[in-house]
Amino acid sequence: MPIAADAREMQGDLARLRHDLHREPEIGLELPRTQEKVLRALDGLPFEITLGRDTTSVTAVLRGGAPGGEGTVAGGEYAAAGRPAVLLRADMDGLPVQEKTGVDYTSRIDGAMHACGHDLHTSMLAGAATLLAERQHQLPGDVVLMFQPGEEGFDGASYMIREGVLDAPGRRVDAAYGMHVFSSLEPHGTFCTRPGVMLSASDGLTVTVLGAGGHGSAPHSAKDPVTAAAEMVTALQVMVTRQFNMFDPVVLSVGVLHAGTKRNVIPETARIEATIRTFSEESRQKMMDSVPRLLKGIAAAHGLDVDVDYQQEYPLTITDEDETHTAEKVITGLFGDSRLSRWATPLSGSEDFSRVLAEVPGTFVGLSAVPPGTDHATSPFNHSPYAAFDDGVLADGAALYAELAISRLATLAAAPAAPPASLSASAAS
Repeated sequence: MPIAADAREMQGDLARLRHDLHREPEIGLELPRTQEKVLRALDGLPFEITLGRDTTSVTAVLRGGAPGGEGTVAGGEYAAAGRPAVLLRADMDGLPVQEKTGVDYTSRIDGAMHACGHDLHTSMLAGAATLLAERQHQLPGDVVLMFQPGEEGFDGASYMIREGVLDAPGRRVDAAYGMHVFSSLEPHGTFCTRPGVMLSASDGLTVTVLGAGGHGSAPHSAKDPVTAAAEMVTALQVMVTRQFNMFDPVVLSVGVLHAGTKRNVIPETARIEATIRTFSEESRQKMMDSVPRLLKGIAAAHGLDVDVDYQQEYPLTITDEDETHTAEKVITGLFGDSRLSRWATPLSGSEDFSRVLAEVPGTFVGLSAVPPGTDHATSPFNHSPYAAFDDGVLADGAALYAELAISRLATLAAAPAAPPASLSASAAS
């Protein structure tokens, strides 16, 4: 049976798993209930499973049964050297958002919601696990499933990389693929790709303006941090438009502006928190240099001090051009040309799958899970308490995950083996 049809046979099971995950979202690096559900979904399948030491991650390795590369199965032991390997990743964590979708499987956890669709990612990768296990004898290499916690600001990918997920088969994987659903942007069922910079880098800015408190009726006898903070917010926006090329944009959004306890009291401090998104390393570095200089200058002009904490978070998500073309061929082969959309510009969201793509060639694929009949141009976007994701994309997502691994292993196994390093060195000399 074709893999897409096989996946559709699993649609009911995938939806049930997704609903179970959605009802019990967990936040951060410790997701014990989620990990338990993933392990149940993998139970009985021929995967070698490793659990995270510092997080509740799950790494599952499927050893292909077909000849491929130099790897052999002999004497009951597996030899990984020279054998191709592909990694598939799904993130598992939720967000601190109070759900307001009204679906009958709404989150039962107060203040937590799968508002970014990670419950779909996890379910689709679990479905791919079954599809791949059923085809184990056809695989000329290995598949690593990366079930990752802590994508939403906890850098869970870094934990898994440090613990060896990229080398789980016994050697470094040759390619890596991730997927992300959207509750807006594109029509239902559309797959989205882009070679090169696909998602922005993400940094965090926390600013504490240090003044001296006093009576609101006598600001001259105090050092007012509020007016300086207000000037800083405006100056940051002006700086972006005056110092940066509009064709290499910077997005700076202040999400926290806090000061004071009562209207007639000048507080001692004011706090600003902002997110900064950049689309090149040059702009990212320039922001790191320019922001503190600007804010310290404003503070000095007001006779105040300021503490500026600029934290680099997730790097640019840069997809490999060849791997993106590979994914596009798989998408159109499975679902037809009409289901593929190549983005003309990057998205200003950020991802810690960027950590994986910085280590190995790979790509990231978007998938619109906008409910049918919903206007994708106006529907609530990811992270909204009203963000709704349709179960109908689960089977297609599972099929794509599985076929990406199958197709890429086939081409890797068919490619001529690289000469030993010593031979290459001799030839070069």
